[in-house]
Amino acid sequence: MQQTDIIIIGGGILGLATAFQLSRDYPRLNITVLEKESKLATHQTGHNSGVLHTGIYYKPGSLKAINCREGKSRMEGFCRNEGIDFEICGKVIVAITEDELPVLEMIYQRGRTNGVRCEMISKEQLHELEPHVAGIKAIHVPEAGIVDFMQVCERLAERVLEVDGNNIEFSAKVTGIRQTAQRVVVQTDQTEYEGRLLVNCAGLYSDKITSMTQTPDAKIIPFRGEYYMVRPEKHHLCRNLIYPVPDPEFPFLGVHFTRMIDGSLECGPNAVLAFAREGYTRSNINLLELAEVLSYRGFIKMALKYWRAGAGEMWRSFSKAAFVRALQRLIPEITADDLNAAPAGIRAQAVMPNGKLVDDFLIQQNENIINVGNAPSPAATSSLNIGKHIVGVAAERLGTEF
Repeated sequence: MQQTDIIIIGGGILGLATAFQLSRDYPRLNITVLEKESKLATHQTGHNSGVLHTGIYYKPGSLKAINCREGKSRMEGFCRNEGIDFEICGKVIVAITEDELPVLEMIYQRGRTNGVRCEMISKEQLHELEPHVAGIKAIHVPEAGIVDFMQVCERLAERVLEVDGNNIEFSAKVTGIRQTAQRVVVQTDQTEYEGRLLVNCAGLYSDKITSMTQTPDAKIIPFRGEYYMVRPEKHHLCRNLIYPVPDPEFPFLGVHFTRMIDGSLECGPNAVLAFAREGYTRSNINLLELAEVLSYRGFIKMALKYWRAGAGEMWRSFSKAAFVRALQRLIPEITADDLNAAPAGIRAQAVMPNGKLVDDFLIQQNENIINVGNAPSPAATSSLNIGKHIVGVAAERLGTEF
C-alpha cells in the first residue's frame, strides 16, 4: 500500500488544476493523481474545442457564472506566466430571426450583470466583424478567446510534479474505496493508495466513483458531440467564433463555428446519446452501460419530455445534409463539400432522478471525500478557480492545515 496525503482521481484538466492549487497552497502535503488511461486528459479535456468562455450565458450568482469569470482570468494569467499561446479573439452570438431577439436581449443583460464586456450590435456592425454570417442582430463579446487546453494540462502536470512527493500514476483504474474517520484507501487494479483526503474528478465516471461510498445525487449520461472541420480554403468564411442564440431549455445545444488556436476551423457539435461512456463513434457500444442508461428513471423522464429535440439531434447525426443546413443558418455559403468529419467528444451530463438536467457544478461531500459530480462547460475555462474552490472545501472539512 502506498502512502500519500491527498488522492485525486482523474487526470483531466479539473483533476490537474485541483492538484496544482493544492500543491501551491499546501506544498508540504504529498499529492497522488490517479489516471486510468496511459496519458493525461484523454477524454473530455482532450476533445475540448479550446474556447475561453466569458460567462455571458450563465445565471448571475451561479457557480458557473462565478467560476467562469474568475477562472478565465486565472487561466489567462497562468498561460501568460507559462508562455502558453492563447488569443483573445472575440465572438459573436447571432440572432437569425425576429423571434430570437428576446433571448438575445436576455443573454446581453446576463452578460452585463456578470461583468462581461459585451455590446449589442446591428446587422451592419456584425458584417464588419464576420462578413459571411447571416443574422439581423448580434452580441459582440470581444473578450472571448481560444487556447490549447491539452498544453495547459501538460504544464499543470509539470508544476505538480515539481513538488517533492507528488506523483501522477497512469493505468491506475479505481476499483474500490474504503474509508475511516481519519483515512481513505483507494484500491486500483495495480495497488492501493492511502491518504487523508480523496477528491473525485473522474468526469465521465464521477458518479461511479461517488457510488463507492455514497449515493450520487445524479447519474452521468454520456452525450456524443460530433464535429466537422472546415477545409482550409474556406477558413475565410469565419474569422473568429460564431454562435447561434441558444434555446433556453438546451443552452448546450446549437452548432457553431470555432477558430482553433492552431488556425483550423471547427463546426458543431450536435448532441446525441452515446451508447457507451467512451462511445466516440456510433459503433462504440457497451451493452451494460447502455442498459444502465435506458433503465434509469431520470433518463426515461428526460427522454419523454425532450424527445423532439433529441430526434432532431439524432437526425443531424445520421444526415450530413441536415447538419449542413443547421450550419447554413449561420453561414449560408458553407456546403457539404467544405466539411471533413472530425473526432467526436463526449459530454458527461449529470441527470437527476426526476429527469432534470444538472446545469451547474455539483459537489458532494462525505467525511474525507469530495466528489465533483458534475462539471459542465465551462469547466475547462473555470478549472483553476474550481480547483481553488475545492481546496477551500477541503480546508473547511479537514482544517486549514489539513
